[in-house]
Amino acid sequence: MNLVTISGPPSSGKTSVILKTIDSLKKQGLKVAVAKFDCLYTDDDVLYAKAGIPVKKGLSGALCPDHYFVSNVEEITNWALNNDFDILISESAGLCNRCSPYIKGIKAVCVIDNLSGINTPKKIGPMLKTADIVVITKGDIVSQAEREVFASRVNTVNPSAIIMHINGLTGQGSFELSTLLYEEALNIDSLKGMELRFPMPAALCSYCLGETRIGESYQMGNVRKMKVED
Repeated sequence: MNLVTISGPPSSGKTSVILKTIDSLKKQGLKVAVAKFDCLYTDDDVLYAKAGIPVKKGLSGALCPDHYFVSNVEEITNWALNNDFDILISESAGLCNRCSPYIKGIKAVCVIDNLSGINTPKKIGPMLKTADIVVITKGDIVSQAEREVFASRVNTVNPSAIIMHINGLTGQGSFELSTLLYEEALNIDSLKGMELRFPMPAALCSYCLGETRIGESYQMGNVRKMKVED
C-alpha cells in the first residue's frame, strides 16, 4: 500500500484537491481511503463519504493535532492495509504552521493558497520546508504575476520541492498530482520503526497540564521568556 501525507493551513483547499485527485486515481482502478485529522471540528468526512470514499476521522481536542496524528497514524495505516486499499491519504491541517506531520520515505504534500499573502511561505515551518510536493491553490483568483511571485517565494523556502498549481473547483492539475502520488510513492506494509522528518513542536509546561492562572510562580517545565528591556 502507498501512504501519502497531505497537510497545509486551514481553508487552503486540501479537501478539494484530494477529492479531485482521488477521482483521477479511481479512473486508474485504484482503491483509495482517507484519514482526516483535525482539531475541534470537521465535516470533511461527510464529503468523502458522499463521494464513496472510505474515511476515518480523528479530532485531537485539547491535544496538539500533530502529536495526535503521530499517535494514531500507525493504527490508521493498519486499518487501510487490512482492507486492501492501494492508497491511504492522510489529511491534516497545520493549525500553528509549525507542524511537521511528514514521515521519512513517505510522500509528503503541502497545500497552500495564493490568497494567504506573499510572505506566508516564510511563516510556515517544516510543514512546507520538508514537503516533496507543494500544491498552490486559488490561482484563478489572482493575476499571473501574483502567481509567479508566490511560487517564487515557495521555491525560495523549499527549492527541492515540486511546485504545482491545482484548481480545486475544476480539478485542473489534479491528474498530474495523482500520477506523482502513486507511481513515485513507497510501498509499505507497516509504519513501525519509521521516523519523522522533523521533530514535533516541543512543549511540556504547566499550561499543557491544565494550568489557567497567569504569573511566573505558576509556570514550570518548558517555558521560554521574551527579552524585554526597560
